[in-house]
Amino acid sequence: MHVVPSRFDFSAIAPAMQRYVDRKILSGVSSAILHGQDLVHSQAVGWADIENQIPLCDDHLFRVFSNTKLVTSIAVMQLVEDGLLTLDDTIETYLPQLGKRRVLRLGATDINDTEPARSSITVRQLLTHTSGLSYGLLDHGSTIYQAYVAAKVLNAFEPLSTLIDVLEPLPLSFHPGTKWEYSIASDVLARLVEVVSGDDFDVYLHARIFSPLGMNDSSFWLAPHKHGRLAAYYAGSDPMNVLNRDLKRLEKSPYPDAFLKPIPRFSGGGGLVSSMADMLALMRSFLPGGTEILRPESRQLMMQNHLPAGWGIAFPGVGDVPGKGFGFGGAVTLVPGENDPQDAQDEFEWGGIAGTHWWISPRHNMAGLLMTQRQMAFWHPYSFEFKKLAYQAIVSASSY
Repeated sequence: MHVVPSRFDFSAIAPAMQRYVDRKILSGVSSAILHGQDLVHSQAVGWADIENQIPLCDDHLFRVFSNTKLVTSIAVMQLVEDGLLTLDDTIETYLPQLGKRRVLRLGATDINDTEPARSSITVRQLLTHTSGLSYGLLDHGSTIYQAYVAAKVLNAFEPLSTLIDVLEPLPLSFHPGTKWEYSIASDVLARLVEVVSGDDFDVYLHARIFSPLGMNDSSFWLAPHKHGRLAAYYAGSDPMNVLNRDLKRLEKSPYPDAFLKPIPRFSGGGGLVSSMADMLALMRSFLPGGTEILRPESRQLMMQNHLPAGWGIAFPGVGDVPGKGFGFGGAVTLVPGENDPQDAQDEFEWGGIAGTHWWISPRHNMAGLLMTQRQMAFWHPYSFEFKKLAYQAIVSASSY
C-alpha cells in the first residue's frame, strides 16, 4: 500500500499502538488513515501470530465480524437505487414469515408472555436496529436471550433462509420503531438481498461490491492458499476487562475452522473476512472522488442519524453510549463524548467485536481504519487513542 507524503505528522501513532502490544493487551495492530483518496498513514506493529513470532503485515487477513454490517447496508441501498424495494416497505412483503409479529410484554419472564405487535417491521427499521429483533449475543440471562440461544438463531451451519424460519415463532423484544437494540437484523437484511436480487448473498456481494472495488480478499471463507494469511485470534482471561494482559489464543472461535471452510450461512451481520487494503477500498468509496458503488445521496443517507431526537444507543453490560445516533450500518456522532476527538461531530463509525474499526469524517474528508484480533475489543481504549491522534494530526495541520 502506497502512502502519499503529506504535511500531517502521524509519528505518535506507531509508538502508541506498540504500547498495547508491549503490555500484551493486543497481539498486533494495523492502522491506516485516508485524507480524501490519499493514503497518508499506514503502519503495522506487533504480531499476526504471537506463538510463531509472525510479524503483522499489510497483507494479513482479519475476522471483521460486524464491519460486515456496513457491506450489507450498502447492498440494501443498491437495491433501493435499483427500484426493487423501498426503505419503508414492510418486511413481510419479501419475507412472509416475519409478518404478524408478537412482542414480549414489558418485564416478561416467560417467552410466551406476549401481545400483538402494533405495526410491521420495515426495511428502514432493520437498517437502524429499531425493528424489535434481538441478538442472543450480549444480553446474557434475559428472556429473549435464552429463547434465541435455545432456537440456535446464530447457527452458522444453517442458511439464511432457515434463519427466517427460526425467527418466525420468536417474539420481538419491543414494538417496531420504539427502541434501539443491536440485533440479528443485518442477517435478515442479507436474506432480503437474496430474495430481492435472486442471488446468494455471497454472489451478490462479489458482483456488486467486492469486484467493482477490487476487494479481492473479502469473503465468508478463505481458500486454502490464504489460510496462512489469517491473523491469530486472542482473548483476555477476563472477557469484560478490556485492558487484561493475559492473552490466550482462541483456536475454535466462534466455531471450529471458522472462516477456513465453506459454511451454509453468509452472515450479513458478522460473517466476513477482509484485509486492510480491501477495507481501505470500501472507505474510499464513501469519500469524494472514490469509485461509486452508490449514488452520493445514498451514501449521505447512510451516514445520517435516523433515530428520533433524544434517542441514543446502548449495549447490555455496557450501558448508554452518549452522544451517538445511528445511520445505516454504523453509529453517527451527534455530540462528541469523552472518548471522541472534540472535532468528531457527524462522524460515521462502527467495527467488529474482535477489534476491527472504521470511521469516516465527512466534515474533515478523512477516514481511519484499525485492525487487531482480540475478542471484545470494539470501542476499546486503543481505538479511542488512535482516533484522537489521527484527528489531532489532520485537524491541527488543516487549521494553518
